[in-house]
Amino acid sequence: MTKIQETGEKVVANVERVIVGKHHEVRLALVALMCRGHLLIEDVPGTGKTVLAKALARSLGCTFRRIQFTPDLLPSDVTGLSIYNQKTQEFEFRPGPIMAQVVLADEINRATPKTQSSLLECMEERQATIDGTTYPMPDPFLVIATQNPIEYEGTFALPEAQLDRFLLRLRLGYPQPIEEIVILDEQKRTHPLDELVEVCSNDELREMQAAVRDVYVDSSVSDYIVRLVNGTRSHADVYLGASPRGSIALYRASQAYAGLLGRDYVIPDDVKALAEPALAHRLIIKTSATIHDVLPAQIVKELLDTLPVGALSPTLHGPREIPIGSRDAAAERLAR
Repeated sequence: MTKIQETGEKVVANVERVIVGKHHEVRLALVALMCRGHLLIEDVPGTGKTVLAKALARSLGCTFRRIQFTPDLLPSDVTGLSIYNQKTQEFEFRPGPIMAQVVLADEINRATPKTQSSLLECMEERQATIDGTTYPMPDPFLVIATQNPIEYEGTFALPEAQLDRFLLRLRLGYPQPIEEIVILDEQKRTHPLDELVEVCSNDELREMQAAVRDVYVDSSVSDYIVRLVNGTRSHADVYLGASPRGSIALYRASQAYAGLLGRDYVIPDDVKALAEPALAHRLIIKTSATIHDVLPAQIVKELLDTLPVGALSPTLHGPREIPIGSRDAAAERLAR
């Protein structure tokens, strides 16, 4: 796991040359990419959402395309379409901007539901079916969608099926005053994004994506994840809780998060750190609860505060800290 940590720290440090004071958020963006997931950034304009997407793509040497979602945007403007070539007298496929490794879906909630749905197959199955022909997405493939949580005029709320396909949701927020001074100084003459270079190749990224799947997750941690997700489904203020896809998202994200911290095993604190970004956007609050300003993030926090964490079970392939004595001693206890 040292390789994952070293490479991850290089990427995070490189992105932080542009994004100041958002270490945790940058790390979460990398977690989404390492899990082959997608990222939803919900924040007000001007907080660095587009810059984060560009910086991440440049740091990893990935192709980058930006799609400005508007009410008149058509599904074919996203996925591409077949155009008739008069010279060859055949239809030729012209790929849309979705055919890139890092795609920024800017203000995704301003497009109509029909256009939003064009992303569903691309995000989940990593392919696009156009005129009966299926085209694979590039590898790696990451969709970073943004939306403004304040301005709702002329927008179309993302349906549950769309929200559920985002591995994590995060907010960047405003920088601290001292951080904003640093931003002003760094952009005095040029934007640091212009000088950003690749620090991790596509092959290295694929190796990291494969390696995080080997991060050990104890059965008690898996049980904690399931109990946490089930808690969202049975909560009195929740109309619709997190789906099994939410359980998988939290499981995978915890593996990547542990790997970035240099561990080859997941601990409950990893789950707790990722529970709100992985689950809150999947919850639909009852109307009776919204009147009292109950928010999904509050539900997740309440569950984290009330649900007990089961004791980790020592196993041969488990966390190094758990077994008392050597691994042979752990195996002996298991045999009993």
